[in-house]
Amino acid sequence: MMTAKNLQDRIKLNNGTAMPWFGLGVFKVEEGPELVQAVKTAIKHGYRSIDTAAIYGNEEGVGQGIREGLKEAGISREDLFVTSKVWNDDLGYDETIAAYEASLEKLGLDYLDLYLIHWPVEGRYKAAWKALETLYEQGRVKAIGVSNFQIHHLEDLLKDAAVKPAINQVEYHPRLTQKELQAFCRAHGIQLQAWSPLMQGQLLSHPLLKDIADKYGKTPAQVILRWDLQNGVVTIPKSTKAERIAQNADIFDFELTTEEMKQIDALNENTRVGPDPDNFDF
Repeated sequence: MMTAKNLQDRIKLNNGTAMPWFGLGVFKVEEGPELVQAVKTAIKHGYRSIDTAAIYGNEEGVGQGIREGLKEAGISREDLFVTSKVWNDDLGYDETIAAYEASLEKLGLDYLDLYLIHWPVEGRYKAAWKALETLYEQGRVKAIGVSNFQIHHLEDLLKDAAVKPAINQVEYHPRLTQKELQAFCRAHGIQLQAWSPLMQGQLLSHPLLKDIADKYGKTPAQVILRWDLQNGVVTIPKSTKAERIAQNADIFDFELTTEEMKQIDALNENTRVGPDPDNFDF
């Protein structure tokens, strides 16, 4: 299933754009030196994907980290895959175009590699999707997608969409394995991506994961991230600590067995740490 052999390996999305399997998430990381340093550290360690969002309020720091990180690593903007997301207040055709421009300005970039609708706000995501399609058709963004969309949201969107979402970024971890959603996305050529892959640290002391980790001389976090990739799910763990950023990505020198994959799958309880996409009020 999984083809990533190293941190730079990419998967081809449904429009031919190549996206790294592994990246850095910056949810809840506030503007400031720690954020800038985290982005620089990630790039230095070989990360080639950075994921932010308008609502995180940290696009300026991410942009600074990208500029400084690229310079120090001696690589070009084209080597990096940058994602941001349009927030619920800006879902609407003109509003979404304006939100995209505001994100670009804050990031200090000429284009984004991926732009996502952050949440499926009823009655509003279709107009936003039209705006994303316009940005895509104008070549201002390399790929467009959604976040937190359930099967019925995707079915609704696909009815009128001229461009199919390349990505659906959802909460995904061993307690929320999203098998039906993944099967639907796979059938429609939409790549699943995990946010909160480590369940905000809640699974790191689980006995099964500790046992498997001990077997390979790895950490439970590394086992979970490896499980993501072997399930064919793109993943973006968040960290600001240099040691953890490096450690999270050190998952390409071991492989979980089919049996271990099944054991981890069996931890599913359909438990969320984030909001329910069918029942949120923001």
